[in-house]
Amino acid sequence: MAAGKGFQRKKEDFVCINCGQTIKGSGYTDHCPHCLFSLHVDKNPGDRAEECHGVMEPIHADYSSGEFTITYRCRRCGAVKKVTAAHDDSKDLLANLVNA
Repeated sequence: MAAGKGFQRKKEDFVCINCGQTIKGSGYTDHCPHCLFSLHVDKNPGDRAEECHGVMEPIHADYSSGEFTITYRCRRCGAVKKVTAAHDDSKDLLANLVNA
């Protein structure tokens, strides 16, 4: 995941809100590598300034130049965001999302 404008690296471990897996954060981890779900917690990557805190559902993925980009929709507020997939993300789930 590339560091963008305003990026704040936060190394945080978490339990996935969707599948319950315990995830060890790297400072760039923003979603569960097992089910790809996330939480709507950032306005800018890593700032934890978003008040919504809704569940971000992966709804689509694109594959280009050797990497996946995941599109999310917040189940609470409807916001749509895109993030670069991590190297340890489920390739099966990503491939399924490409066709979604």
